[in-house]
Amino acid sequence: PCARPPGTASDRKRYLWERYREAKRSTEELVPSIMSNLLNPDAIFSNNEMSLSDIEIYGFDYDYTLVFYSKHLHTLIFNAARDLLINEHRYPAEIRKYEYDPNFAIRGLHYDVQRAVLMKIDAFHYIQLGTVYRGLSVVPDEEVIEMYEGSHVPLEQMSDFYGKSSHGNTMKQFMDIFSLPEMSLLSCVNEYFLKNNIDYEPVHLYKDVKDAIRDVHIKGIMYGAVEADIDKYICYAEQTRAVLAKLADHGKKMFLITNSPSSFVDKGMSYIVGKDWRDLFDVVIVQAEKPSFFNDKRRPFRKVNEKGVLLWDKIYKLQKGQIYKQGNLYEFLKLTGWRGSKVLYFGDHIYSDLADLTLKHGWRTGAIIPELRSELRIMNTEQYIQTMTWLQTLTGLLERMQVHRDAESQLVLEEWKRERKEMREMNKSFFNAHFGSLFRTDQNPTYFLRRLSRFADIYMASLSCLLNYDVSHTFYPRRTPLQHELPAWSDGPPTCRLPLLQAAQAK
Repeated sequence: PCARPPGTASDRKRYLWERYREAKRSTEELVPSIMSNLLNPDAIFSNNEMSLSDIEIYGFDYDYTLVFYSKHLHTLIFNAARDLLINEHRYPAEIRKYEYDPNFAIRGLHYDVQRAVLMKIDAFHYIQLGTVYRGLSVVPDEEVIEMYEGSHVPLEQMSDFYGKSSHGNTMKQFMDIFSLPEMSLLSCVNEYFLKNNIDYEPVHLYKDVKDAIRDVHIKGIMYGAVEADIDKYICYAEQTRAVLAKLADHGKKMFLITNSPSSFVDKGMSYIVGKDWRDLFDVVIVQAEKPSFFNDKRRPFRKVNEKGVLLWDKIYKLQKGQIYKQGNLYEFLKLTGWRGSKVLYFGDHIYSDLADLTLKHGWRTGAIIPELRSELRIMNTEQYIQTMTWLQTLTGLLERMQVHRDAESQLVLEEWKRERKEMREMNKSFFNAHFGSLFRTDQNPTYFLRRLSRFADIYMASLSCLLNYDVSHTFYPRRTPLQHELPAWSDGPPTCRLPLLQAAQAK
């Protein structure tokens, strides 16, 4: 098919469009077989081979791991931080007109602190054009390319290991689910200043918004509101107790390490698990200040009594049924002896919860990615499958036919490129109109997925997915072919390896 077609310009044009129609027909024939092998949104996905039979101890974060929150919580955080900006930082009262939009931002985005732009970056540090926002407006591609002298962000400008902007780095990566209202507030305040031609310093605006969001937590505004109206803010999930009970029934030890305070955790766990929730855990640690907890060797553990009062007795043993505050992982390991790959820890924050554990301590890690379930449901729709299958086919066709360099052929190829560009934009809008999928840019993995793949052995939408697997189940990552390998070299046909929806429904 790569040989130059003979004949007139009209013949060459006809030849290319015949190849196009053939590719279209083959795509249409392929879609039904793909539709019969849909992915299960309640499956667990593996980056690294791991057997649960080796796991003796299960550890958990609290927020967005054991407990999930309703959409009202992000609105609460946004409104409270916005009011702090007005009342304590003396920002214009007019910013109160901005309301939280749950459909604006996604996790994993980068924010250029000095330029005040929010963007999506792929695993190779390239900005996905069309996903750069200043305030609430998209920045034209030409302006982005001029700003960054291309679309690549150099390593020295990227955020530090934990996604923070520091030591001269200009980028901050938002990896926490709690950061969604922060991104929205940053964008709204930027929008207000831009629309009203108010001169401002982007770095100070970023710091003020960051401080306001922090204060919503440390001043207890969020904690107090949730405790006062737990039905409104916490999504009751009886499966959390079912997961913990299943592990307890099989003799597994369990612990909880969270940055949240004692009374907040107690109220939430009593609501979703029951008043006896502490009986299920061998160790409970609150206000741990992760990720410092995993690195600071000096901070001692302190016991918290039933009234929430901090006791100053030296801790020689971490007792079941008790709650401890602060501490550090090195002391935790010394007191428990829970080391290495027999420990599996679950959390939603790729950096604060998982990175140090897998890199420094050899624990196995499980990432909780709530967005995964909704993205998989979108990927299982016929419209998405048709679009993606044809997009891949058209890309392959462009790659093969680009050898035809005559003017008529190039006109046809340009038309195909325009169609491909439109389909990429459509693919983005399936997930989020502004930023697309959490896991992919146009074709590359996102920077978020790159870190997820590195720091999590397994990942899933929620802990309830564990109920679908035996406690001795082994997770095997699929052998996806490398660029220089044939697809046939992978581990067999898709139906043999994928966690399929139909198989789950049949059970």
